[in-house]
Amino acid sequence: MMKLHGKITVVLSALIWLAVSQMAVAIEIKSVESSTGVKALLVEDYTLPLVSFSYSFSGGTSQDPPAKSGAVRLMSALIDEGAGDLDSIAFRAKLEEMGIEFGFSSSQDFLSGSMRFLREDKDTAFQMLKLALTEPRFDNDAIERMRDAILTGIVRSKTNPGSVASVAMREALFGQHPYSRRSSGDEESVKAITRDDIVTLHQSLFAQDTLVVGVVGAISEEELKTAMDEIFGSLPQKSGASVISEIEPNLGESISIEMPVPNSRVTLIYKGLKRDDPDFFAAHLMNHILGGGSFSSRLYTEVREKRGLAYSVSSGISTFKNASFLAAGTSTRTENQDEVIAVIRGEIDKIATEGVTQEELDAAKKFVSGAYAISNLDTSRKIANVLVALQTQNLGIDYIDRRKEFIANVTLEDVNRVAKKLLGVEPTQILVGPATQ
Repeated sequence: MMKLHGKITVVLSALIWLAVSQMAVAIEIKSVESSTGVKALLVEDYTLPLVSFSYSFSGGTSQDPPAKSGAVRLMSALIDEGAGDLDSIAFRAKLEEMGIEFGFSSSQDFLSGSMRFLREDKDTAFQMLKLALTEPRFDNDAIERMRDAILTGIVRSKTNPGSVASVAMREALFGQHPYSRRSSGDEESVKAITRDDIVTLHQSLFAQDTLVVGVVGAISEEELKTAMDEIFGSLPQKSGASVISEIEPNLGESISIEMPVPNSRVTLIYKGLKRDDPDFFAAHLMNHILGGGSFSSRLYTEVREKRGLAYSVSSGISTFKNASFLAAGTSTRTENQDEVIAVIRGEIDKIATEGVTQEELDAAKKFVSGAYAISNLDTSRKIANVLVALQTQNLGIDYIDRRKEFIANVTLEDVNRVAKKLLGVEPTQILVGPATQ
C-alpha cells in the first residue's frame, strides 16, 4: 500500500475515524448504474475530501487452467506492475507521487481491487485504474519477478503445518473439482505459466457483466457514473469465465501427514452452508457458540481454559460461491494431539446431539449483532468492501439495516436443527506433525 498524500496529517486521520464512525451509525446507500450498464452502490459523504473505491469481477483462482494452477494469482500480482506507457517503476512512482492507495487480489471466486485517494486527485486516480485494468503491460521482467516471489512462497509453505493442512484439506474435500487446486499453484504449474496464459485470462475475466462497484466518499452519483464509463467502458461486455459447478465436500476421510515440526496441527472438517442458504444465520450463530466466539466459545473453554492443551482453538464456516464447509482446529504439542482431538470431537458431538442453550444463543446474538459494525463499518475502505459484498452475495441494498432482524429471528430450534444437520456426520480429519510412537 502507498502512503496517503502528504497533506493528510495525523490530525486528519483522527477526523477520518470520527467521520466513518458517524457513517457506520446511519448509512444511506444509493444504487447507481452507468450508461454502459456498470452497477455500483454509493455512500456519498463530504465530511472529508476522500474517496474509497472498491470493485470485483467474478472468476477467481478457480478459473486456473487445470495444468497451470497459480495463473490467476500470478496475473493478479501483475495488475499494478505497469500499464499503458508506464513500466512497473513509473506506474508505482505515479501512484506514490499522487498519494493513491492501490490494491488488487484474487480469491477462489473473485478478482477484487480497491483504491483510496483525495477528491482533488480523482481524475488521475481513475486514469491509473483504467490503465491497470484495460492496458496491463505484463512485461516479461515483471512476470519473472512475481513468479519468483510466488515460487518462494510455495517453498516456504511446505514447512508450515497450517499451509500443508490447508492443501490436504482442499484436495480431500474437493477431489478433481477446481476448488481443489492450490491458489498459488505448485512449483511445476507456476513454472509452466506463459505470458500468453496471463493475457488470455485477463481478456477472459475482466468483463462488464460480472463487475460490481462499491464507493464511499466525496463523489456524486453523476461523477461516479461518468467515472465508471470511463474506467470500465472499454472492457468486454461478456465474461469468458468457465461455469464452476456446485459441489458437496467429501467427508469421512482421515489423513495424517508427517512433518518434523514441534507441534501437531489438528483440523476437523464438517458440513457448511452457503451464504444464500435461509439457515445461514442459524449456522453462523451455532459456529460462534462452538468455536467462533474466541474467549466465549465452547472449544476455547474446553481446550485452553480447562485443560491448557493449546494457546488458541477456533472454528469457522468457509463460504465459496459453489461450496461450503465448517472447519475446527488448533495446534498442540504432539503428545497431546489425541486428547485434543477427543475434546474437540466431544464438544462438536455434544452440540450435534444435545444442542446449545437459550442463554448461549442470546449471548451469541448480542455479540454477533454488535460486532458487525465494529468489524465492517469503521472505515470508508471497509464500507466500500461491504458495498461490493452486498452485490456479489446478492444480499440486497437494505441488508445492513435488516441484519439485526435476521439474527433476532433465529430461534433455538433453528440453531439446534442446523447443528444436527451440519455436525452430525463423520468429519474429515487432518493431522499434520511429527510421527508418534
